Amino acid sequence: MTDAVTRAYNESVRPDSAPTLRRAPSLADWPGEYLSRPLFVAKDQLHGFAADLDRMLALLTSLPERLYDGDLDAFCSALGLDERRGAVMRRLGGGAPPHAGRADVYHDGTAFKLLEFGIGSEVGGWDRAGEIPRVLLDQDDAFTSFATEHGLGYTHTGRALADALRKAGAAVASGGDPVVALLEGPGGLDRWGATWQPLRELMRGFGLDFRIGEIGQIAFRHGKPYLDGTPVDVVYRCFEADQVYLDPEAMALVEPLCRAHEEGTVVLWTPLESNLYCEKGCLALLSDARFRNRFSADEQALIDRVLPWTRVLHGDGFLADAELVARCHDRRTELILKPNGLYGGKGVVAGWETGAEEWWRAVREAAEGGCVLQERVTPRPEPVIDPLTGVAADWQAAWGFFYLPQGHAGAYARVLPAGDSAVIGISANDKTRTAGVFHYAT
Repeated sequence: MTDAVTRAYNESVRPDSAPTLRRAPSLADWPGEYLSRPLFVAKDQLHGFAADLDRMLALLTSLPERLYDGDLDAFCSALGLDERRGAVMRRLGGGAPPHAGRADVYHDGTAFKLLEFGIGSEVGGWDRAGEIPRVLLDQDDAFTSFATEHGLGYTHTGRALADALRKAGAAVASGGDPVVALLEGPGGLDRWGATWQPLRELMRGFGLDFRIGEIGQIAFRHGKPYLDGTPVDVVYRCFEADQVYLDPEAMALVEPLCRAHEEGTVVLWTPLESNLYCEKGCLALLSDARFRNRFSADEQALIDRVLPWTRVLHGDGFLADAELVARCHDRRTELILKPNGLYGGKGVVAGWETGAEEWWRAVREAAEGGCVLQERVTPRPEPVIDPLTGVAADWQAAWGFFYLPQGHAGAYARVLPAGDSAVIGISANDKTRTAGVFHYAT
């Protein structure tokens, strides 16, 4: 299961050869930890799966038309969204948002499998996915030689993002590059401000005037948003629907931004419609056998190839589905439970880590607020040599595939010692490390 380049890299590890990523200014401010080696994948496999993800996104955003004849109320109801939350996500019409975000993926030893889509500008990792490979090549002569020998390459995610923001703001900017303002919700900078600083510096390094603020700091002149007296061309949205839909004051701050987007004085990157389509229940609709005939044979093959079995649980209605109830009971160790509106591993319950009684209780409780069941995907082991001790240990990786309207935008991985937890996430487990990703030709 271990690819040849990984084996070659591990055979080349020397004592005291830990990476010096922390010395790079662009990576030094991030508080997380880095794995002692990058991950490697064949270029045709990486780009082939990225192309599949792009097609899956198109299917995902076509669901209202395909399944509900364009009835967004019915679509939101199927996802278990309450009326107010759904209305916020549909403020700009509920149409397909730009293909911008990150897909979380496992490699099962044979192929990549999609776990969930993060659609929208608020997903993290843009600042690290391209910088880790760049720094390794710039700072480590031994690794550079290894990369040359094995024909390693990568896509710089930050560069791709800067290019996409330039293109998005071209029609709005009065001349030259657009001014981009990353906006958090009220109070968001207290919690997340430091997290976004590396992204700001990276975007500035690519020549963008990139600023950080909160929606409450925006003023309007003749319909044009201003931040600290400077006109803004692109709003890089980092507030979510859940941050504003229960807060009338916050929604009142968002509404002028939506109007400015409609009037063409600013580009909202990305609109809140992104939050509608990254609901976990959307993947369940793609997987559900009841809707199989709404997709062509080629589309069905794509869904089967990329997506594990996934189903929605909402309220007590699932109890009437005898087959689904039996699956919950009989195949507990092959299932994982994910609450619909949460992220970062919050509320996730793995059947293989849970007793039967506790599992059924978790299923019933999660269904009350809306959740999905998904077939377990076991990530392949990634052998890692500790450069200080020479001891080998297996880790497991959650790959993050970044995508933009122009296509694949690079990848990185979050890794955890094998068997440590069902959730591989920075906020979920402090043992999680981040790794760069290189591709190679076969």
